[in-house]
Amino acid sequence: MGLNRVNEEIADLDEFVGSTMLEEILGVVKSGKEATVYCARAGKRLGGGLVAAKVYRARSVRQFANAAAYNAGRLRQRQRRETRAIENRSRFGQETAFAKWVADEYETLRLLYDAGVCVPRPLASSDRIILMEYVGDEDEPGAPLTNVPLTPDEATALFETLMRNVERMLACDRVHGDLSAYNVLYHDGDVRIIDLPQAVDARFNPNALDLLDRDVDQLCRHFARFGVRADAWRLSRGMWARYLRSEL
Repeated sequence: MGLNRVNEEIADLDEFVGSTMLEEILGVVKSGKEATVYCARAGKRLGGGLVAAKVYRARSVRQFANAAAYNAGRLRQRQRRETRAIENRSRFGQETAFAKWVADEYETLRLLYDAGVCVPRPLASSDRIILMEYVGDEDEPGAPLTNVPLTPDEATALFETLMRNVERMLACDRVHGDLSAYNVLYHDGDVRIIDLPQAVDARFNPNALDLLDRDVDQLCRHFARFGVRADAWRLSRGMWARYLRSEL
């Protein structure tokens, strides 16, 4: 990641430092295609400790944000001018779509955290930054589940935990849409599901079932490496049937 980009992103975080939400930026935890995650020390307003600061990159996120499978149903509540601009991909539309992408992740985190889903606790947000619970400690960040060796018993317990969380998300009308072992952080035997900007509303997105099938299949494939045997199609279709009957 270029030094100029890091400097620009740290400058963007100054608004939180100036508001006493953050005390200092400690370093980069993860640099991805759409965003960089920094570890920061919380200020007085957040009670101290470590927090994660996710800084989105507008240009990089647009291709993902425009993906039809995720966008279906997203514009129903926008004002007509904003909806038209987003659909036409004007400059104003691109800026609006980007801001909505960030806001959607923050609101999804709030919804799911309040429902008891294992996601990082959301703390604050701006037009391109989300502050949230830091997964890890002073020594090291939480590891992506794909990098964690597990015993068969540990794998079975974590698989069951994640399936309960996928089901609980669906009970909140949400499907992650890009869930895999890469988007689950593991620390001290606990997990957090991350990277939720593309999460879809199952009530309005016609691709929700297909995305749910894929999420469950990817988790099943990962845990099969540790001896967990599960029928992904049966699991996802069973969840969906219960969702449609309002039984979750």
